[in-house]
Amino acid sequence: MSARTNTSAAEGTWQLGDLTVNRVGFGAMRLTGTAPFDRGVPRDREQSIGILRRAVELGVNHIDTAAFYFSATRSANELINRALAPYPKDLVITTKVWPGRDPSGAWWWAAPAQLRGQVEENLRQLGRDHLDVVNLRVPPSMRTGSISEHFGALAELRDAGLIRHLGVSNITSEQLTEVRAIAPVVCVQNPYGIGASSEDRQLLQLCGELGVAFVPFFAIAGPGREAGPASGDSEAVRAAARAHGASLAQVRLAWTLQQGPHVLAIPGTGNPDHLAQNMAAGALRLSKEEMARLTSLRAADA
Repeated sequence: MSARTNTSAAEGTWQLGDLTVNRVGFGAMRLTGTAPFDRGVPRDREQSIGILRRAVELGVNHIDTAAFYFSATRSANELINRALAPYPKDLVITTKVWPGRDPSGAWWWAAPAQLRGQVEENLRQLGRDHLDVVNLRVPPSMRTGSISEHFGALAELRDAGLIRHLGVSNITSEQLTEVRAIAPVVCVQNPYGIGASSEDRQLLQLCGELGVAFVPFFAIAGPGREAGPASGDSEAVRAAARAHGASLAQVRLAWTLQQGPHVLAIPGTGNPDHLAQNMAAGALRLSKEEMARLTSLRAADA
C-alpha cells in the first residue's frame, strides 16, 4: 500500500476514548452494492477492496461497519478484513449491534443475552480479538423507552475485554443520560444533516458539552436515507457549491463538520471519484453567512 496522503486529516482529529481518529472517516454500508443490503446491483469485489485501501491511503483511520451490512454476494466486514488485514495500528473500526439479519436477509432484534453472539459475529468476520468501538443501535420502537438492559449487557462485554469502547446510535438526550450512568460513552451516532430539527441540534450540542463524539449518518443523503441524496437540492446548497467549486455532497459534509470539533463524518461510497471528493470536503470552509443560510433550512427545504 502506498504512503498515506492524509487528506482525511485536514479537518483535525478527535478522541474516541483513548483512540485518536481523523474527523473524516468512512462508512462501509455501500460497499456491498449500489444500494444497501439486498437492493441495487452488487459491486465489483475488487473495486470495493480497492476503495477501502484507497480510503486508508487518503488518511482514513475510522471505519464504520456492521455485521448486518451484507447482500446476497457481499459482506462489508469480510471486504474490510480482506482489504486491510493485517490492520494498521491506528485504524479504528466501529460496528453496531442490536439489529441483526438472518442468512435469508430477514431482520431481527437481539435480546440483551443475544448481544454477545452479535459481538462475536463481528469479531469473526473482521478477524479481530476485540472490537474498538461498538454502538448500541436503538430500534425506532425504543426511542422513548429505557435501553439500560441492552447497554448494560454491552458494558459487561466491555469489562470482559471483547469491546474497548461503547457508543450509542439513534438515541435521545434522555437515553444518553441513562446509559452514561452505566458506562462511559465515547460517541453518539444519529441521523443529522442540513435541515436537522431543533431536538437533533440540542443533542449535538449536549455531546459537545460532554466531550462525546457526535457521528452523523445520512449527512449527505438527508431525508433520502438509505436511498441516497434526493435529486433536488435546495438553491442555498447549490449556491454554496457554485461559490466554492465544490460538489453538493462536499457542501453538506463541510456544513456538518463545521457544527463543532466533536463532530465526525463517515460518508460511504463505492465510487472512487466520490471517495476522493468526500475526503477533500474536510478542507472546505463555508463562510458564516453560508453556514447561517444552510442552518436555517427546514428539512422539507434542504
